[in-house]
Amino acid sequence: MSVEPYREITFDKDGDGPPGQASELVALARRGVGDLVVFAHGWNSSPSGATLLCSDFFAPFPELLAPGVEAGYAGLIWPSMVFSGEPVPDFRALVTVLPEKEAVVGRLTELLAAAPDSAAAFAEFGALVRELTDVDARCDAAAPESVPEFLVADPVVVCARFTEALGDAQSVTADLFGGDLRTFWTGAKEVLRQATYYVMRQRAGQVGEHGLGPLLGEVARAAPGLRVHLVGHSMGARLVAYALRGLPAGARPVASVTLLQGAFSHYAFAARLPHDPGRSGALRGLQGRVRGPVVACHSRHDTALGVMYPLASRLANDSASLAGPATGLLGTDDPRWGAIGHDGVRAVPGAVRMSLAQALRSGVPGSGCVSVDTSEVVRSHTDIRRAELAEVVVAASGTGR
Repeated sequence: MSVEPYREITFDKDGDGPPGQASELVALARRGVGDLVVFAHGWNSSPSGATLLCSDFFAPFPELLAPGVEAGYAGLIWPSMVFSGEPVPDFRALVTVLPEKEAVVGRLTELLAAAPDSAAAFAEFGALVRELTDVDARCDAAAPESVPEFLVADPVVVCARFTEALGDAQSVTADLFGGDLRTFWTGAKEVLRQATYYVMRQRAGQVGEHGLGPLLGEVARAAPGLRVHLVGHSMGARLVAYALRGLPAGARPVASVTLLQGAFSHYAFAARLPHDPGRSGALRGLQGRVRGPVVACHSRHDTALGVMYPLASRLANDSASLAGPATGLLGTDDPRWGAIGHDGVRAVPGAVRMSLAQALRSGVPGSGCVSVDTSEVVRSHTDIRRAELAEVVVAASGTGR
């Protein structure tokens, strides 16, 4: 590890962790640590990969902190996954995070490798994806509105639409069953990616709200002077943001939050959605639980959030997207489906927007929502091993030179 003192916080998929984790963080405070930086990784296939990312990200911090600042560091390790871009799904990565679904993952892998020209094979694929995501159980629990449409619609139609959206087909014919269906297995691979994305999205929120939030509440009770600075990348940004929902009433241990390429809605903190004023964002007003700023770093070069996130979000909420014409299916120009890591915080009055140069030169506001455009250094979704981003975190924390 590049920094000391360093601790690891671990949670399972339900947000449960081993006993004594809060006590370890409290012990740091009693040793003189006044500021604790907690980093939550995004999709990773192994805990060791997550620890390496933490080490790389934390490395610049000691040189950035003001004299007299006693900082500690924690990596939050949670069961997530990486999509490696292999021709078929990364079997080992999927089984690592979904061990109870090994047989399902195995059969999905076989189908995608064989790519049969068969509607029955697509039907089996759809059933397996629903089993992988426990969608049928959610529907049985009388919550069908929470289930993404692409997981329950006709698998051939869904895979065809994804194939066209990915640019691997010129058009989808009106009669999807009249030709060679093998082309649509390209879209099926993306359906599986998006299905596992859906699982990870649910998991990140669960770990944040029911794991990290209560843990920080315990720490606050025993060490009220410790200032916690939350940092999250991708789904890890969602995790730390949802931790604000899980804080006990009256607890305010979080001094700053920095979201790096956050994989959740840019309307999350909004009191009213521009396209539906009767509804609010999932994290409405929770920036008020942070003593300092909530900083969203975003980059226009992040195609994962700029292209595929809107597609998944649109298909999860708009059944007409599947049944109607595929033109405009990506929805990248429709602000309803934007990600906070692609264009920053939206629809929050008073939220500040800054360039990276401005943030590094003048610092960031001491409270409220702040969007920092990091496009000049962040060139892709995973491009976060940057000293400039560490500087943004330090600026948000108020601990810099």
